[in-house]
Order: sequence, then C-alpha cells, then structure tokens
Amino acid sequence: MKGIKIQCEFGGEIGRPAEGRFGKALPEEAINFCAGIFSRGGVIFSGAGGGRYVYDVRSRFDLFCKLSPIVVHPELTGSGRMRPGHTTGLNILVVREGTSGLYQGHWETTQRPKEGRVGSHTFCYSETQVRRVVQVAARIAGKRHRRLAVIYKESGAPSISALWRDCASEIAATNGIDCSFLDIDYAAYRLIQHPLEFDVIVAPNLFGDILSDLGGLLLGSRALTYGGNFSATGTAFYQTNHGAAYDLAGSDRANPVGQILAAAMMVRESFGFGDIADSIEAAIRAVWKDGWRTVDLAEGADRVAGTRQMTDLVIDALHARTVA
Repeated sequence: MKGIKIQCEFGGEIGRPAEGRFGKALPEEAINFCAGIFSRGGVIFSGAGGGRYVYDVRSRFDLFCKLSPIVVHPELTGSGRMRPGHTTGLNILVVREGTSGLYQGHWETTQRPKEGRVGSHTFCYSETQVRRVVQVAARIAGKRHRRLAVIYKESGAPSISALWRDCASEIAATNGIDCSFLDIDYAAYRLIQHPLEFDVIVAPNLFGDILSDLGGLLLGSRALTYGGNFSATGTAFYQTNHGAAYDLAGSDRANPVGQILAAAMMVRESFGFGDIADSIEAAIRAVWKDGWRTVDLAEGADRVAGTRQMTDLVIDALHARTVA
C-alpha cells in the first residue's frame, strides 16, 4: 500500500438535514459538489442521506445501473435468521435499473369533491433504458455462471413486463446466457427459500430495491448491504443499501460494516486497487472470526461492539495485515 494516495473532499448536507435547511434532499451545493468531483474523474462515497437524495443523484447524473452484491461470509454462520448451511457459498449480484420506473415517475396530489384527496403516480420504461441495464447484467453473467434471472410482474404490469421479457430474451440469446423470468412476488420467495439457484439478477428499479433488501436477510443483517451506482461513462456513486437509520443516530448501535464494504467496493471497482479491497474485507472477517458483532448480529456468547468500536476493530485488523 506504500505510495498510494487517495484524495478526499467533503461535500455539503444531504437528505433530511438538507430538506430542513434548503427544502430539498439534494440541494444545489451538493449537486455542484458531485458535478465537480465527476468532472475530475472522481467518484462519490456517500454517507447516510434519506429522503429522495439518492434517487435524485441517480437521475441527475444518469447513474442507471446499480450493482448490489449479496455475498455470504462463512464467519457469520449462525448469525441472523437463516438455518446454518442454507446460504453456504452464496454469491449473487443484483443489477438494478436506477433512473426510470416507479421511483423516477411523475406524481401529484389532487382534490376531488366526492373522493377527497387523490394521489397519482405515472412512470414508464423505454426500450433504450431496459436494453442498457440488461446488457450490463448479461455481460457480468457471462463472466460468472452464465445465469440471468429477469424480474418483472407479467400480469400486473403487462406492457412493461413484455418490454423487459423481449429485450432480455434477445440480449441473453446473443450472449449465450441462460435466461429465466420470475414475477417479483415469486422471486422474493425463491430468493429466500432457494437462494443458491441465483447468480445474476436484473430488475426494474422498485423490484431490484426489494430484492436487494431481502438479500440482507440472507447475509444476517440489512446493515451488511451495499452497492455502487454507475453511468455509461464510469461515473460512480457508492452507498449502503439500508437507508439512513435516523432512529439509531447517536446511539452507537448502528452496524458500520455495510459502509466499510461500500468503501472496499469503491477502491476495487473505481480505483483498481483489488488488493486493498481484499485486505479491507479480510479485516472485517478477522474481526468477526474473533467473535465481535454489532448488536444486530450478536448471538449467545458473541462479544458486542458499538459502531465506533467495531470501526476501530476493523481499522486495527487492517493495519495488522498491512504492516505484517
């Protein structure tokens, strides 16, 4: 690691704090900060935001593809609610479309004399939007086990589902990928009941969000989920998948590992420092192997660490690896 330098800059307020001060979760100063970082070839490593902050970042900078790994760590066998052995060797990648669909639609609230308040929301997908994210998923599947699960809701959203089915069928055939199609409700069931069936999952915005969160159950805690958002030109934004957890603010109870894993993903994918990423992940596993857990993962005789202590333990373990 000698000779490697990563320059860090800190942006302004985002999420709920920004809403209170500026009236929106992604204020202009945050937009300008992100734009400046991206213009210099940098990436964004995001902390907890909340509100529509992350949706607006994706839309503003066309971060259309979110990659969320669901990789089970053997050191956590027995933690969480899954039966030991049920997820052994699990390694899934959820590829989620991020700039269209339900989260990026148009909404309004109106008042009708007889019905009272009415909320409406419209959204759509274009063939271009579907193709580009499915092409990413197919390329990744081609480097893994060549299995791609496409998520839709065939009868519930017929036109959008047909578009995803047709695009994915063609792209999978062109790339020699084994392609299957699952309705979101059945996919959620299969993911929990038979997780080892999956390799790469590609899904519309909302459905990908749901499955990524369900992946937290397979990992042992939602706090272990994370991902990276990417544009077609390599612009990248890294985050946890579990929200801002405002209810845990200041309590020293939040699990920081998802944020740390997002950092490892960043240095591997955007900076090309795979050895450093491997060391970060190994340091986390070493801490778990020593019996340390945050409260969301603690079972029986585990030693419980707060947010700060868990972070310090990982830093110490990383330091021990790099100076050995």
